[in-house]
Amino acid sequence: MLASLHVKNLALIDEEEIVFSNGLNILSGETGAGKSIILGALHLSLGDKASKDFLRDADAEAFVEAVFLVKDKATQEALRALDVEPYDDEVIMSRRITDTRSVGKINGEQVPAAKMKEVGALLLDIYGQKEHQSLLNTKRHMELLDEFAKSEIGDLKTKIAASYKEYKALVAELEEAKQSDVSKEREIILLEHEINEIEAAALKVGEDEELEDEYKRLSNFSRTMEYFGRAHEAMAGDGGASDAISSAISDIRYIEGIDGKASEFLSMLNDADSIISDFNRELSSYMSDASFDAERFNEVEVRLNEINRLKDKYGSTIELILEELDKRLEKKKKYESFDEYLSELKAKVDKATKELDALCQKLSDIRKKKAKELSEKMKVAMSDLNFLNSEFDVELRKLDHYTADGFDEGEFVICTNPGEPLRPLKDIASGGEMSRIMLAIKTVLASRGGIDTLIFDEIDAGISGRTAQAVSEKLSTVAGSHQVICITHLPQIAAMADTHFLIEKSVENGHTISGIKKLYNDETAYELARMLGGSAITEAVINNAKEMLELAKTYKSQS
Repeated sequence: MLASLHVKNLALIDEEEIVFSNGLNILSGETGAGKSIILGALHLSLGDKASKDFLRDADAEAFVEAVFLVKDKATQEALRALDVEPYDDEVIMSRRITDTRSVGKINGEQVPAAKMKEVGALLLDIYGQKEHQSLLNTKRHMELLDEFAKSEIGDLKTKIAASYKEYKALVAELEEAKQSDVSKEREIILLEHEINEIEAAALKVGEDEELEDEYKRLSNFSRTMEYFGRAHEAMAGDGGASDAISSAISDIRYIEGIDGKASEFLSMLNDADSIISDFNRELSSYMSDASFDAERFNEVEVRLNEINRLKDKYGSTIELILEELDKRLEKKKKYESFDEYLSELKAKVDKATKELDALCQKLSDIRKKKAKELSEKMKVAMSDLNFLNSEFDVELRKLDHYTADGFDEGEFVICTNPGEPLRPLKDIASGGEMSRIMLAIKTVLASRGGIDTLIFDEIDAGISGRTAQAVSEKLSTVAGSHQVICITHLPQIAAMADTHFLIEKSVENGHTISGIKKLYNDETAYELARMLGGSAITEAVINNAKEMLELAKTYKSQS
């Protein structure tokens, strides 16, 4: 469950902390009071995109921190699979946001936003204001069915995706092979030419680098000899370094018997003289032996040109050229035994097709079985939400091709009036009905366990009266086994709260801020009265609010 949410310097919030409870947590307040900021802060703590526009004070950082209590063993294991270890059954997810960057952490360890989203998906399910509109997309129907059946499906969809990838690759290879069959003789001739061209070059790894060094040396021969000569003159010529050191040795030797330090200096000069003598001798010998070999220079240049031509054609390095040679040898071998290759490839495609079909059929069987179960549960859940005598079903159809998601397509069909045929959900449900149907789906999915916390943002859109009462009762029932957090404008729903928070705006030091406080007793009744009567909160309205609270209390005690 979500234990607490700490928010600092975010939009209209200066700093607030909400400590949530088990059961049904209600957040209410005037329009624009900041209820959406609370949900936005929670989204940020779960890795959603952050923007500097969220900062209340641009010179300070924004901070959100969500603390979760995780006691479900299966959820703990799923978290460990993501390298997240609950400490004392707690998982702390936080986000710091500045005008230049944001940093997300789980249990104090910095993690990327993608991982925060993965972890968040295990801890809670958020129903946004517009989520019911996703039911207009029939692809979402299959996703919801698979989510309902996920314990039976297990890793089957992962296997199908891998099998489909292999199947598609083999089919593509077979199509290419069929086209190549027509031109294989021409392909063989081209391959032989390219193979002979590379093999004739007799390339050696590293050869190009050695040749480039040699080419650089030969092409700069005159310049290097000039500079070597100048260096030799500086060291060995008249007045050069050798003469200077000889003179210094003579001078120091003259005073060697006078100053004891002179011997040390003399030793150093002798060492230097020896080094310079070696240098002069080696350099002189090198220059005497060095000569420009025009024939060798031409050989190097021709060889480099040949290697570079092959690089332009087959790869940027000798290693890559040799790899291309191996590929062409393999391809030539394949073409030379093409009929056998084509036969083997067809056999591989047939085998991959059978394996993929078997996996898809297994998934389809599970979907058909779970579709019936989902339909029955949805009828009950919709009845609880004031869809009287309604029908619900999942129509599954087999595609004429495979996909990475199996070979099924389908959609939800409903009938809300007795005697009418089942029709696609997207064609007949209104906005308010869509909202209730999504609530029914969420409650059915929640009944399977797993996600402990459900968050509903204005699930009351487009409903009122008896339907609103039915929604409130459904939320209360779900809250008996899950933590439910609900943002609402309807007093019927708010009256069912186990814990009620009021979000309201005020002006402090010339700035508008949103504050959050937990309501007790008469405060709760007064907030319900505001929701019932708007600006005119009369004694009758307050009594009505108290009566709603008593009725809600009675319902919860009997359910």
